[in-house]
Amino acid sequence: MSDNATSNPTNNGPLAGLTVLDLTRVLSGPYCTMMLADMGARVIKVEQPGKGDDTRGWGPPFQKGESSYFLSVNRNKESITLNFKQAEGRAVLDKLIAEADVLVENFRPGALGRQGLDYTSLSASRPDLVYCSISGFGQTGPRSSEPGYDAVMQGEGGLMSITGPAGGTPYRLGVAIADIVTGMFAAYGVAMGLLARERTGKGQHIDVGMLDSVAAVLTYQAGIYFATGQAPPRLGNQHPTIVPYETFSASDGDIVVAVGNDNLFVKFCGVIGTPALAEDERFATNAGRIENQDALRPLLAERIGTRTRTDWLSALKTTGIPCGSVRDLAEVLTDPQLQERLMVLGVDHPKVGPMQVLGVPVKLATTPGGVRTPPPTLGQHTDTILEELGYNAAARGALAEAQVI
Repeated sequence: MSDNATSNPTNNGPLAGLTVLDLTRVLSGPYCTMMLADMGARVIKVEQPGKGDDTRGWGPPFQKGESSYFLSVNRNKESITLNFKQAEGRAVLDKLIAEADVLVENFRPGALGRQGLDYTSLSASRPDLVYCSISGFGQTGPRSSEPGYDAVMQGEGGLMSITGPAGGTPYRLGVAIADIVTGMFAAYGVAMGLLARERTGKGQHIDVGMLDSVAAVLTYQAGIYFATGQAPPRLGNQHPTIVPYETFSASDGDIVVAVGNDNLFVKFCGVIGTPALAEDERFATNAGRIENQDALRPLLAERIGTRTRTDWLSALKTTGIPCGSVRDLAEVLTDPQLQERLMVLGVDHPKVGPMQVLGVPVKLATTPGGVRTPPPTLGQHTDTILEELGYNAAARGALAEAQVI
């Protein structure tokens, strides 16, 4: 673990000075606002009094009562508890909106509109507000009212149909990739909205749907369907258009090889001691290897099974063959490469104490993002934020007594 408590303590990130009001929960929205916070924005997370974000209760594991799930996607944020369905709470929220540059929400379409908190209502007095809505199916279309959850979207969006063993059961990816890519696209949309506002002075509504986002990452798999009219099948760890580009079992574990062109295949065959395969007309070109992969793969697998992972990876890397081992997270998260790149950082949490979080993958040279503060406890910043909005101790006490905060 890095000893650095932060990768940019001075916060000169590109979004420094901007305020994001975060009305999101679970993963897609919080991932979006975490990305914005990492790049310097002040993110004020509005949570339900007494409960907070749903993920605060997701576990085990918990760290000193704090959900590891919540801790993973809420660093660099401030937490205020607020019931804005009550008039006093709505007054607080209106003050927060008046100070915000960006509002991000992931309620079901129409829910905030019934409270006058939709983009159309708010933009009347705040035409410069950048307002991002994240939902399962987007704000329009025949399915817009349906809820969206990651596992459902991996199924509905086709990802499960192309993930899993050939001819076997469809698999969900081991992380909530539908939520995460939606959050990424939303953060990208907010950045574009802020750039447009810088040029025009006007904000806008950003509509990001999970199904759209999953469809967008289908890329070459969608291209295969467009070209052939046939839905691509599940191939396990194999690649639909490159061979060999997959996992093989060495004598003590699995390795991954990515032989992306014919020249690499010649080198690969030389390294594993089967040069004749590169000269075989069935395998000399990638198109031939695709057509004859059922004949080629067992020959490669048999050979690779004769030596250890370390032996093969050393020989393959020396020759420039893209390769790696199939590592578990204990191996990944203690990798000196990731530590050198500040991708595993230490922070001091007010309840947990010293803990680890992932770092920021986008490395800006002159205006870097960073991990500045740990994930907040529920309502940790309520008093501070209310005081900034002009509520004195007596007023804050009255809000607490009325269970508004």
